[in-house]
Amino acid sequence: MNAKEKVKKIRKLHIKITLKGIISFLAFIISLLYIVIFYNYYFVRNNVYAKETIATMSDDKVKISQAKEINIEEIIKKNVKEGQREEYTVQEIELEYITKYRNNANLPKGTIQVKQEGREGKQEITIKRVYENEKLISEDQVSTKITKGYIDKIVEIGTGNFISNHKIQVGDIIYATSDRLAVMYEPDEKSQKIATLSAQNKLKVLEIQPNWYKITSSGVIGYVKSESTTYIDDTAKKDEKNQNIESAKSKGELISGLNFGMQLNKPSGLTLEQFKKILSDSKDTNKIFENNAEYFYYIEKQYNINGVFVAAIGIHESAWGTSKIARDKNNLFGYGAYDSNPYNGAYNFSECSECIDLIARVLVKYYLNPKGTNIYGGEQASGTYYNGATLSGVNKRYATDKNWANGVFSHMQYLYNKL
Repeated sequence: MNAKEKVKKIRKLHIKITLKGIISFLAFIISLLYIVIFYNYYFVRNNVYAKETIATMSDDKVKISQAKEINIEEIIKKNVKEGQREEYTVQEIELEYITKYRNNANLPKGTIQVKQEGREGKQEITIKRVYENEKLISEDQVSTKITKGYIDKIVEIGTGNFISNHKIQVGDIIYATSDRLAVMYEPDEKSQKIATLSAQNKLKVLEIQPNWYKITSSGVIGYVKSESTTYIDDTAKKDEKNQNIESAKSKGELISGLNFGMQLNKPSGLTLEQFKKILSDSKDTNKIFENNAEYFYYIEKQYNINGVFVAAIGIHESAWGTSKIARDKNNLFGYGAYDSNPYNGAYNFSECSECIDLIARVLVKYYLNPKGTNIYGGEQASGTYYNGATLSGVNKRYATDKNWANGVFSHMQYLYNKL
């Protein structure tokens, strides 16, 4: 073989090697594409997400709102280990408003008057649930996001050294106390608003309904919330005998209805002084319940709930106000706490009165009344967790501890027996 033939042979070999390399490279690319298709089909389409993923679940449909970088191997290991899997859901719920209390010496003692109506907000909460072999083993609230802010409710409490026994009648002249009193077409908070009246507007009562008055004022006729109005009783101030008098039921009358199956969506009937008496106790080392006794009385007047029941829950949950959540966050009920991380999940309140008022509204709206029941402020109960207005009924959805109702009832018995 001469030199020319050798060069020709080398060139042919080089061409074969080059073609082989190109074919190998193309095969590699095709394999890579198959891997990508396989990943998209089996992982992305089957919604395997990292812990940071936030999902919205409604009617078995999932919408991903924030999918971040993931570690596939880590997720697979977690989900296949002993049959465990994680599920993230986002729920939009109502954000309850806060009630601020103020004293007003120009109002009869014990009078409750709404100066500014509260408005609920909206918030999104992200819940993480862990299942093992399809059995729920843990549930945590991992994040919250406010989507609509709430407006505080402002309530003035009369501290004047007199009382008024006047009951509103058709034909009476009353006054708006709210800075912006809404006049509605029907006695329903969801009805059409037809006017807004300023504070101190004169209103003539045309009709009386639960939580509402039909009024006329400056040519406007409609319905207003009764809690946002007042009647000025000048005779009460002038009557020297009408001083700090509040009829009190005897201990026998008050305790006669005490039993485990009692209806809790009714006031106990205790006077302000009786609440102060039963909540003054040596166990209350920080005097939290003693210093806030009046608010358990005020929630009875506003929300039709047994204030002794609410106080007993606070005592049970906070160990007479000694728990860290109670001391650090003014949260006597552990409101917002999850079993796995109670301290961080619990809501923070600037005053214990805010917590007492809020928990009363939550119980009335969600636990103690069936859906559609007329409750405070012209609202209706949602009845989301309603299973009867008894201790055992509330226990079914309010607390994971099955003995919670027994514990609360023992505190109720203790308080009632102090009368």
